[in-house]
Amino acid sequence: MAPKVFYISDGTAITAEVFGHAVLSQFPVEFEALTIPFIDSIAKAEKVKQQLDDCFITTEVRPIVFHSIVNAEIRDIIFASQAIDYDFLNTFVSPLEQQLGIKAQPVINRTHGKANEGYENRIDAINYTLDNDDGQTMKHMDKADIILLGVSRCGKTPSSLYLSMQFGIKAANYPFTEDDMDNLKLPPELKHNKKKLFGLTIDPNRLHEIRQSRMENSRYSSLRQCRMEVKEVEMLYKKERIPYVNTTNHSVEEIAAKILDMTGLERHMF
Repeated sequence: MAPKVFYISDGTAITAEVFGHAVLSQFPVEFEALTIPFIDSIAKAEKVKQQLDDCFITTEVRPIVFHSIVNAEIRDIIFASQAIDYDFLNTFVSPLEQQLGIKAQPVINRTHGKANEGYENRIDAINYTLDNDDGQTMKHMDKADIILLGVSRCGKTPSSLYLSMQFGIKAANYPFTEDDMDNLKLPPELKHNKKKLFGLTIDPNRLHEIRQSRMENSRYSSLRQCRMEVKEVEMLYKKERIPYVNTTNHSVEEIAAKILDMTGLERHMF
């Protein structure tokens, strides 16, 4: 039976999920996880405590809890359960209070609060990225922080969205299609913004697998077509001296991190 893991918070639980997942990913074990956000009252906390205790009674194994609960009363109720409890916030808050000589003033949802300029900038970035996905328009390339290039299904859209949602970066993307391959070159709008261009490439065999699931046994998905497109696009990158990264064996988080590292774009954390 897979170990039971609970991510609990009096806010969104995003912080607990991120930290918890980072820790659990170090172990070659499949976990059964449940996220419980907005435990912001004593009544809700008591209900969750009962859920944790019932889990222990049923499985005879103490469930694992990762939480980022600000409210001390609610936190104490979770502590009193039969779970193995990992408290991210207070693990670091107390030592920092001593180091900084400042008493922490916890506020629920402060890490994801919307009442700040950073939040508005992130929303603007997401809207920009959605409007400029897959070459829908070339009118606003001058406003982009970065323009991702690549063949169809190499990871441009998810990478663009992750950059905008996680870091507030205005990321446009432009696809090179089958029709471009006979005379592959940069459109004038991209030439004008050449310093913002960043290429993505992918192993042709992996590209073939992805396209097969989308359009099986078509010319678009054929291994020959995939090999040709990848070869032509990589030659263009080298000719135009456009930096690029291979996405084949990387998650979208890793791709975004590589892009930021190679371009020096500023991360906007929220």
